[in-house]
Parts: sequence; C-alpha cells; structure tokens
Amino acid sequence: MTKHIRRVAVVQAGSAMFDTPRTLERMQSHCEAAASQALDLVVFPEAYIGGYPKGLDFGARVGTRSAAGREEYLRYWESAIDVPGPETARIGEYAANIGATLVVGVIERDAGTLYCTALFFTPAGALQSKHRKLMPTAMERLIWGFGDGSTLPVIDTPAGRVAAAICWENYMPNLRSALYAGGTQFWCAPTVDDRDVWQASMRHIAVEGRCFVASACQYMLRADAPADYDCMQGNDPDTVLIRGGSVIVSPLGEILAGPLYGTEGLLVADADLSDHTRGKYDLDVTGHYARPDVFQLTVNRSVQAAVADRAPGAHVELK
Repeated sequence: MTKHIRRVAVVQAGSAMFDTPRTLERMQSHCEAAASQALDLVVFPEAYIGGYPKGLDFGARVGTRSAAGREEYLRYWESAIDVPGPETARIGEYAANIGATLVVGVIERDAGTLYCTALFFTPAGALQSKHRKLMPTAMERLIWGFGDGSTLPVIDTPAGRVAAAICWENYMPNLRSALYAGGTQFWCAPTVDDRDVWQASMRHIAVEGRCFVASACQYMLRADAPADYDCMQGNDPDTVLIRGGSVIVSPLGEILAGPLYGTEGLLVADADLSDHTRGKYDLDVTGHYARPDVFQLTVNRSVQAAVADRAPGAHVELK
C-alpha cells in the first residue's frame, strides 16, 4: 500500500443487553477477528457497550413514572461504564491488539446521569478523547443526558483526522459544519438507525464533507436480551430488533463496502487519503465554498456545569 492508503473497518454487532461483561467478551472476539486485517481505523456501533434498549419505555407516561420503570433504569445504569474506568482499560487492550485507532459507542455514567458517548482509542491502547451525543432523540431524552460543546473533537490519529457523530446527530447541519471545519477525513457514524434512508444520509455527508464515512450499526435480536426484557416488538427470540445497515463511503459518495443487513459482520475498505483533497477541489463547505460574509457559525466549546466551584479567595466583582 502507498503512504496515502488507510484500511478502514466497521463492525456490525449487537450488545448483550444488560450484560456488559458478556458484551466486552463479544467485542474481544470481533477485535481478534479484525486483528489480522492490518487495519488503521475500526468503528463499532452506537451504545455498543451498555446497550441500546430498543422497545423499552422505562415505565414512563406523561406525569408519571412506575416503580418497575425505575428498576429498569437502575439495571441500565448498572450496565453503563465509567470513563475512564476498568472497561475502558480493557477496550484499550483490544485497540492495542489490533494496532488501530478504535472508535466505539458506549453508555457512559457520570453520577446519576447517563450519556450516549463515542470513545476514541489510540493504536497503543490509550483513551484519547470522547464525544457525548449532543441531542438524544425522542424517548432517548428520558434516559440520556445532553452532551455539550466541550466534547466535539476532531482528533489527529495515524489514520488521519477522525471525528464522530452519533446516529441522528448526523442530521444536525451545524454540528456537521463544526466537524467539517476541523478537517475531518474520517467521519465515524456509530448508529442504531437501520432504515433504508440512512444510506442516503451517509452518502450525502461523504459528498458534502468530502470525507470518508464509516457507519457502524448494531445487529440485535430479541435473544440478545434477557427473558424479562419487556419490549414492544414481542418475545420471539428470533425477532430482529436492529437489522444493521453498516456501510463505508468514499468522499465522492461511492459505496466502498456494504451496506450489510441481517447478520453480524466486518466490513473493510481501503481509503486513499488523497481522495479527501481531490474532493475539496470543487467543494469545501467550510472553505472556498462557504460565504462567511453571509453565514457564520459560532461553537461554544466550554463545559456546561450545573455547579462551578470558584477558587477560595477569588475576587468576585459586584455589579
């Protein structure tokens, strides 16, 4: 391979719902299978560690929450992980075993609040950065907090400049602009959106941002959840809760691998970084194709804390 070629992979896999140790074992198996592929970048789906509770309502109705729903939330919270923590150390070992930059969706707990988060690991296994989902969708807002602008990284990796937008964040034009402006070469899209129209969105983003898009979707069956998982889709173990649709797309919108439906699997594609620059020739939406005299985007990257401690003795000016 030339110095401009990067090998990219997306892993289509489902969580073992409410069983994070088992999900980590599954992840280890997928990473071991990927280790022989000489990969530079590997992307896992949204909420892979901690799980995406498709079909649950957590006992919520307008104006009321049930005791059973609170127990369900407790079980979900207990399946989430601390960042950093023992689980991130273990995932780092997987990244080091592959020798690739690794991006994975997790459910992160921070005190009593859960976040849908994407974690970035270096090829040496270090936790390099994270992105918390800015805008949970619909009933996701019942169980996940909102991220802020402090975790919107575009990071330098041996593969190239890498960013992540989680599921329907990909529909947020301002977020896309912020990540394009960071020089994103590899746009990671961990998701559970298995609709056909998702493919159009991934191709659009690749063309709009002139970047490679690597979208990893879960493939999850009812059998991947415990017997008392009371989901609206029913209790047949073979019922498909999330059908996949993982895909890799080039900066000019060409599908390089996938989409993959109906099974777990690994998609691999060779990405020529020069295509990122070739694409910018006639479209750079935050460069020569922008009109900052007409449109400008302001990004607030500060941490939004509910309680901010001031140093003892700090001067406070009264107005």
